[in-house]
Amino acid sequence: MNLRSDKRLNIQGELDFSSSGPGEAQEPRGKESESPPATHEHESPARTDRVMEEICDWGNLKEAMWQVKANKGSAGIDGMSVDELPDYAELLVVRDQLLVGTYEPQPVKRVEIPKPDGGIRKLGIPTALDRFVQQAVMQVLQRQWDPTFSDSSYGFRPGRSTHQAVAQAQQYIAAGYGWVVDLDLEKFFDRVNHDKLMGQIAKRVGDKRLLRLIRAFLNAGVMENGLVSPSVEGTPQGGPLSPLLSNLVLDELDRELERRGHRFVRYADDSNIYVRSERAGQRVMDSIRRFITKQLKLKVNDKKSAVARPQGRKFLGFSFTGGSVIRRRIAPKAIERFKERIREITRQGRGVSVERIMAALAPYMRGWRGYFGFCETPSLLIDLTGWVRLRLRAILWRQWKTQRRRRAMLIQLGVRGRLAAKTAASGLGPWHLAHSKALHIALSNAYFRDRGLPSLFEQC
Repeated sequence: MNLRSDKRLNIQGELDFSSSGPGEAQEPRGKESESPPATHEHESPARTDRVMEEICDWGNLKEAMWQVKANKGSAGIDGMSVDELPDYAELLVVRDQLLVGTYEPQPVKRVEIPKPDGGIRKLGIPTALDRFVQQAVMQVLQRQWDPTFSDSSYGFRPGRSTHQAVAQAQQYIAAGYGWVVDLDLEKFFDRVNHDKLMGQIAKRVGDKRLLRLIRAFLNAGVMENGLVSPSVEGTPQGGPLSPLLSNLVLDELDRELERRGHRFVRYADDSNIYVRSERAGQRVMDSIRRFITKQLKLKVNDKKSAVARPQGRKFLGFSFTGGSVIRRRIAPKAIERFKERIREITRQGRGVSVERIMAALAPYMRGWRGYFGFCETPSLLIDLTGWVRLRLRAILWRQWKTQRRRRAMLIQLGVRGRLAAKTAASGLGPWHLAHSKALHIALSNAYFRDRGLPSLFEQC
């Protein structure tokens, strides 16, 4: 066996990507964690100028590869999926390029997706190989930087979640801070100033190879309709490194709010500051807007920002009740998006069996319950579950079509003959009859539960 083959086998042993993940320390990103928040420590300068060696450690690379494969995602401009990442010998070349500072990222692929509340979100999808490199960089920098971030920052941080952010906001409101300065940054990810960002990174990183690499990722450009456009500002959404860099940019805002003694919660570019009066809120809005514009070189979205009662605003899909006891509730827009998605799935009822429709509904409803089940208004979850069942009853009624078949199906499902005949002969529409006694007997809650339709509230 020659030296090259022997080296390849050694690398294969180091990067056994077929093994299980690295354990609890690296959870899939979509999973909400309720572990204790990170401890806020004072920022310290970079301790070493050899961070790249830590990034290129085989253990860190293995963890990065596992995470990139677990995250899946679409291919970049080269068309290569995460399952088709270069073999181990090519990864050795990449590792050598990182260590000598010659690695060159490729442009990201422009992808546009609709926002839930209207508009378009532009994503920049890096190649699978660039995602792997970004993930390896992010893991090391996050371990170094995260302990220095504010306790009031919750987005894209290990051990922190949207639910924790909402619960903290609830505590401020309950403590008497009954007005919110709701700040939304306009096109935040598209407007980040590269020079200012690199200046922030240079305060924490002394390794010139890593600084060049991050600058190269920022300047890699965007491919759209076959043409590559240069990147002069912004951090494209879609890569593993972008969320960490966004937290670094907005850490300056967090520190300013802390210096002023404000009670606030920030999740990514969504910041809520809680004050005791509308007048105080307007003063804070004006001064913080000036700080964001002059110091951060960013812009506040005036259409989406406001000083208001928290009950009239939404935060991460939630809002709050009024009165002496503040409870978490689901924001009206989130409810409407839920109903619209259910309508989309159930509109296919004419040519599709109800079993197939319920199979399509189940994962969406379970995911929705996993997030919005954090609300403290269970009656709404019960009502929404009932509304879904009504739509399914109406679909089945249409599918039974004839009066004779409807009567036979009702009797088969336990409805007495007279009631079955009267309901089958009714000229009322499917939605009206979905509320009828006969269909509630035949198509009971248990009927849907036994066929795999989840409830949004466990007890209903």
